[in-house]
Amino acid sequence: MRDPRYDILFEPVKIGPVTAKNRFYQVPHCNGGGYRDPSAAAEMRRIKSEGGWGVIFTEQTEMHHTSEITPFIELRLWDDADIPALARMAKAMHQHGALAGIQLAYSGINGPNLYTKEVPRGPSALPIRTFTNDPVQARAMDKQDIRDLRRWHRNAFKRAKLAGFDLVCLYGAHGFGVIQHFLSTATNQRSDEYGGSLENRSRLMRELIEEGRDAIGDTCGLTLRLSLDEMIGELGFANSEVRDMIEMHADLPDLWDLAHGAWEDCSGPSRFKEEGAQESLVSGIKTLTSKPVVGVGRFTSPDVMVKMIKSGTLDFIGCARPSIADPFLPKKVEEGRIEDIRECIGCNICITGDMTMSISRCTQNPTFMEEWRKGWHPERMQAKGDSDSVLIVGAGPAGLEAARALGLRGYQVAIAEAGNELGGRVARECRLPGLSAWGRVRDYRQYQLSQMSNVDVYFESRLSAEDILAFGFQNIAIATGSTWRRDGVARAHVVPMPVDPAMPLYTPDDLMGGKVPTGKVVLFDDDHYYMGGVLAELMTRRGAKVTLVTPSAYVSDWTRNTLEQGAIHRRLAELGVEIVLNRTVTRVVPGGVATACAYTGAERDIAADAVVLVTSRQQDDQVWRTLKARRDEWADNGIRSIKVIGDAEAPGPIAWATYAGHRFARELDEDDIGDALPFRREVTALAAGWADGMA
Repeated sequence: MRDPRYDILFEPVKIGPVTAKNRFYQVPHCNGGGYRDPSAAAEMRRIKSEGGWGVIFTEQTEMHHTSEITPFIELRLWDDADIPALARMAKAMHQHGALAGIQLAYSGINGPNLYTKEVPRGPSALPIRTFTNDPVQARAMDKQDIRDLRRWHRNAFKRAKLAGFDLVCLYGAHGFGVIQHFLSTATNQRSDEYGGSLENRSRLMRELIEEGRDAIGDTCGLTLRLSLDEMIGELGFANSEVRDMIEMHADLPDLWDLAHGAWEDCSGPSRFKEEGAQESLVSGIKTLTSKPVVGVGRFTSPDVMVKMIKSGTLDFIGCARPSIADPFLPKKVEEGRIEDIRECIGCNICITGDMTMSISRCTQNPTFMEEWRKGWHPERMQAKGDSDSVLIVGAGPAGLEAARALGLRGYQVAIAEAGNELGGRVARECRLPGLSAWGRVRDYRQYQLSQMSNVDVYFESRLSAEDILAFGFQNIAIATGSTWRRDGVARAHVVPMPVDPAMPLYTPDDLMGGKVPTGKVVLFDDDHYYMGGVLAELMTRRGAKVTLVTPSAYVSDWTRNTLEQGAIHRRLAELGVEIVLNRTVTRVVPGGVATACAYTGAERDIAADAVVLVTSRQQDDQVWRTLKARRDEWADNGIRSIKVIGDAEAPGPIAWATYAGHRFARELDEDDIGDALPFRREVTALAAGWADGMA
């Protein structure tokens, strides 16, 4: 059933002593689980093996206790006690024929060691380079430190082999790995044989790979992950020097794994990075080596993947986020089901799991990291329960996902949408600057529903509580969404702010509905996610002179977790948006706004012709509240359950809405679990002898 033009993607490729069954290569990616949730991470990757990936990697795995990145939760291979959890993961990866890979990381000058309290060490004595600017410095490694580091790597190689991995990747990319720190003149200011010339700065890399091959190279492939360009100016490890280094050591690793710059550069969201954005940086490198090359670029299109192979740019298609959005991407290509692929939208909500030290989510795939915790499979649903029909009120992301999943279970589903298009907030937001890929949330579900004979959609069907009671559906999901508030209530104001009624005032709903103010506009952002920055861009491109005011020290503060905050600030500054940080709009007054310093309260007025409030949202739950008040009428009308879901229950990011819709569909007609936890978790056991020691 496979289209012959995709045959090249399914060719086997050798990586040292092992062979990948195809060219689909899940590069290392975080998931928020790490050492805390090893079974959840293992099952997540078993699902990818089932989905047809040829190579599957762990996230970065800290290989020694002298370099760790607490509070971030990654895997660990500090000693033999860590082997069983990793062995379970390798076994899960192998289950359907994938090669199992582990990425070993010694974070060096990126490792503050807040848990182990070890003194960090790096090529040179410099402050630790972390997201949170920890007030810690690394000492420069002496020759004994380097000998120790080489021994620790040999130990980690052997443990990785014992755990059952086929591939061991040394992490020297994104500014996170000690190999990159030695290669870059920004972090390597040594004058000995490990510093200065490119050959000297490459010495540690050569030693680690050569000694790794001696230790395990007979059965395990050794790969090296490098940044294509540090993007930090003259002192950085630039793309030209990367090419020189690869040519100098052409056949050193068994595979070159190439990724752009810092993590923000490599995994930039779709708002700032197109699919295949790294092609120019990696193009031509394959001619410098006989070893295979893998690269990344949020690849979602099989046609783009084929182009990357046939053009001689890559040997493997590296995917992290696309493998999260659809773990069955390879299998769907193989089975000729291209239209069934859940394409990554590039929102980077998955990365926020790592950045917030929590379990990751995916906007497109609500089963991500719930495969073990809840037993959710991304492609399979359990059969329906003992009821038959469901009415879903609202066709936003929560309603669409609920309908899709309930349709798979076998229920007769009706969607009542008040408007004339599917998608709810997604349909509006995807028309904003840079967010067109977000329309995939709607498009994927719209197509899936179109293939289901048991799901009907009714447009321009605004229902009252009376209508819902009279229809005779056994189960109801209220997914009516939310609207942006006009009174400024959010974090800075927990009660409505004073607003002069004569002042033109807008909300995001107004702008998304086509009412875009001109002239001098003050946008007050107390939401701190993407919306404030996107609307400032929209108005500026339409000719307005925009001043963005926020109580935070950062524009779009929370987007530091999606790796786009810096890009947002740069974009707005380049467009001429005036950015006012650490100030709160206290009231809307004639001719503008009054503001106060977030720290001192010092006041200052800002003139404006119009004001846009991006603060918080109010759930549209009036129908739900009316139905809830009439609960005693449900049974008489044949209704077994009514539940409010998604933004109608509590507004959140789109990923929260698709998760809510999926959870509703999974739990309908299932047994009531009472006060039990709705997911599995792993609990740390007390060390043997603890009770005796306390006696």
